[in-house]
Amino acid sequence: MWVYDAIGCRLKKMSLIPTLRVHVMLLLGLLVPAIALGEPLQLRVMTFNLKYASESGSNKWSDRRDVVKNAILREDPDLIGTQEGLYRQLKQIHEDLRQYDWIGLGRAGGSNDEFMAIFYKPERFEPLAYDHFWLSDTPRVIGSRTWGNKNRRMVTWVLFRDRATGLEFYHWNTHFDHEVQVARERSADLLLNELRKTKPIRPAIVTGDFNASQANIVHQKMLARNEGQTYLLDAWDEARIHGGNQISTIHGWRGPNDSNRRIDWVLISLEFTCKRATVVTYEENGQYPSDHFPVVCDLELRRP
Repeated sequence: MWVYDAIGCRLKKMSLIPTLRVHVMLLLGLLVPAIALGEPLQLRVMTFNLKYASESGSNKWSDRRDVVKNAILREDPDLIGTQEGLYRQLKQIHEDLRQYDWIGLGRAGGSNDEFMAIFYKPERFEPLAYDHFWLSDTPRVIGSRTWGNKNRRMVTWVLFRDRATGLEFYHWNTHFDHEVQVARERSADLLLNELRKTKPIRPAIVTGDFNASQANIVHQKMLARNEGQTYLLDAWDEARIHGGNQISTIHGWRGPNDSNRRIDWVLISLEFTCKRATVVTYEENGQYPSDHFPVVCDLELRRP
């Protein structure tokens, strides 16, 4: 069989069998990525209010550090939206869990005050872009607050690409105010507005401590229709299986209770489905990792 030399463009003679072998290898090389790209993205997402590190009183960070590490190891999430973490606290979590990297900014700027840090597995996900904004009338002003809340509140978001499937999605992470209902409602409006205008348009996950139960109007706002279309769903409501049903995610160091007050949410755009949602009540000898229980959701994202 005569073929062209790919370099010199000269005709040369080749046997048929090696040629067929080359064609088969080329065909497989084309098919394998196509098969991989056709697979849905499976990922486990955790939202976790860490409770800021303190060495005063009970439940000191030095007593909780290993419990936090072990709680995360036990669930093995691919992404973690954290709230309240301080810089040194986040650095220590990273030291304990080297399979993760993280992105964040202190809500007072730089390394100052609490973070809305997002932890991710770099071997799975490539961060393509990220940014931060503040929950106020001046969201681009670092540390701004304008709705009567004493504490600064903010959002951190990351655009990720899954290395295996090539699928891209946003992860947004936040912490709404704990005292002022108006601030929570305005925060919901701002977050949704920012989310809807983001370019490029991609599927979205929103994690956070919203300091509002599922009965609060803030929950209704986050799931509201826009121009007749729903944008976000509560992964807990969409889950086929539940772990820790009725357990409140805020427990104040007292352990599980059945008052069903969920203030820590994982919200998802319509491109995602949720297989399982769990309130994680992990403890070690009575020591809880935080005064909040983490929430873990197993999600699936299919190619459009």
